[in-house]
Amino acid sequence: MQEYERVHNKSGREMTREEAVKIFEAHRRQWEKIQSRESLIWEDFPWPMFKTPSNPEDLTTVAIHGYMLSVFHPQDKSQRDRIKELIKRWHPDRFNHILSKVKASDLEKVSEGGGLVVRALNDLLRSSE
Repeated sequence: MQEYERVHNKSGREMTREEAVKIFEAHRRQWEKIQSRESLIWEDFPWPMFKTPSNPEDLTTVAIHGYMLSVFHPQDKSQRDRIKELIKRWHPDRFNHILSKVKASDLEKVSEGGGLVVRALNDLLRSSE
């Protein structure tokens, strides 16, 4: 297992498979909801991390890589395919459509966060070649 950081839950102990799977499932549902929502804020986005970020500064490459490379992901896709799928979601061409739904007060923060995520994912994809 090559994880970039040990992931701990809110109580400080190492995260279990069940806890990680719940996060993955919650993120999947969040993507579904985003498509139908008319107005979005920072907290509506399924940032690809185990710990919910409060701002773009919390979106670290280490945390994103740890989430993406977790052995707790369902094994229905390869890591590379999972990374490519998320790159498509966060890519500016598609993400800009979603940005049009973000409230003005969160727009800059969400835009910056989306850029950080796609750069981290692209770095991870390049390093997996």
